[in-house]
Amino acid sequence: MDSKQFRECGKAVIDMLADYYDNIRNRNVLPSLDPGYLIKSAPENAPEQPEEWENVLKDFSETVMPGLTHWQSPQFHAYYPTGGSYASTVGSLLCDGIAVMGFTWIASPACTELEVITMNWLGKLLGLPEEFLNCSAGPGGGIIQGSASEATLVGLLAAKDKMIRRLLENDPDADEDLLKTKFVAYTSDQCNSSVEKAGVLGSMKMRLLKSDSNCKLRGETLKKAFEEDKAQGLIPCYVIANVGTTGTCAYDPLYELGPVCKEENVWLHVDAAYAGAACVCLEYRHIIKGVEFADSFDVNVHKWLLVNFDCSAMWVKDSYDLINAFDVQRIYLDDVKSEVRVPDYRHWQMPLGRRFRSLKLWTVLKMYGAEGLRSHIRNHISLAQHFVKLVRADERFVVEPEPTMGLVCFRLKNGDKLTKQLLENLTAAKEVFMVACTYRSRYVIRFVICSRFTTKEDIEVSWNIIAREANRLVCPSVIGKSQSISTIDFETVSICEKSK
Repeated sequence: MDSKQFRECGKAVIDMLADYYDNIRNRNVLPSLDPGYLIKSAPENAPEQPEEWENVLKDFSETVMPGLTHWQSPQFHAYYPTGGSYASTVGSLLCDGIAVMGFTWIASPACTELEVITMNWLGKLLGLPEEFLNCSAGPGGGIIQGSASEATLVGLLAAKDKMIRRLLENDPDADEDLLKTKFVAYTSDQCNSSVEKAGVLGSMKMRLLKSDSNCKLRGETLKKAFEEDKAQGLIPCYVIANVGTTGTCAYDPLYELGPVCKEENVWLHVDAAYAGAACVCLEYRHIIKGVEFADSFDVNVHKWLLVNFDCSAMWVKDSYDLINAFDVQRIYLDDVKSEVRVPDYRHWQMPLGRRFRSLKLWTVLKMYGAEGLRSHIRNHISLAQHFVKLVRADERFVVEPEPTMGLVCFRLKNGDKLTKQLLENLTAAKEVFMVACTYRSRYVIRFVICSRFTTKEDIEVSWNIIAREANRLVCPSVIGKSQSISTIDFETVSICEKSK
């Protein structure tokens, strides 16, 4: 492909994507295909000869597109948002088009320095203590990791190294390998699977501590776990607090967990992957009260802040904890010496290579501005509250726990079996997509505002689909009160009446 063909192909791709978003409401959110559909239809071998770009895009439209789950659909309400915006796509194009590798400053100075700038911008927008920022007088700073999963593992490995160094300072003759077997990490039983996986990858026992009735890990529970393990000769090493659990978006009280960790010199990592983004709005900063106790803090910018995956913002109070853990030198990695303090990010992460991911964050911050991001967050929360009103107007449903941010959990009063059947029927219909979790041992359906395209009318469309499927399982209790007349399945009502 020459530059002329690249221009033509690029314009065609942009047009294709713009048309895709303009017409995304016309697509079912889930594909109507069986597993293996693409594997079975694809050629066994790569093409020997180059194909024209027109044929490649045609093949994409005919074979790949039908197999997509449409995460940006206004009827996608599963998991949590995956960020996306035209502004971020521009940044991604620039990143991929320039194709630099930023493992050292000299490898691409702008790659390092723009990350410093954008992480300072974002850290200030979130209200993080200054000691977490690259612009502070201390050794703190921010880095863009690939995901919250990576950030949790990076924190664990750094905590492990820091604890070993501390223990060897007190007892130089101690068996380092034996000490590592005694380290314990702690988190809530509501944690994301990636948190537990970090313990597996980092070879550290991970205790999932019981949360309270509101799905929060309390300070007294953590303190008791520390005491139990110390009595058995184990060594508390790492704690992961959740600010926005995956299931119900509960917030662990950092102001309780922090002092417990500080007293025992245990690293506290805050996983604020989803909800942390809301801190760009001053009225939601209370969810990170006590963040000053943390050693590291992470929020997935690629969830709720309109930046495409992957872009996970991690801040540390002392970057030397990362450097000490990950510094491996080679002569070909020698960098320019300077009096200006510039991070050598290769020592702050697991891989050596790193993409120019800050370009995506930069274009979003510049094209939306802080107020644009705040409006996006507030709009999603407002839409979630509108959905709450619709659900609570139907006497067959219960909303619990109390809705948080852009997440609403609900269930049928008639029990877990029918609620589960409702979700299965909705998934089979493919018009709206949600997933489940448990709350106080009850099966509940999670409804999350995910797409930036979602409007109040889209919420009502989703609710009408839910109500329609509910009508097939449970008789509408009060026509005209439970929902609008237009959503009543009168055939179902007739059957229900005959069965009474």
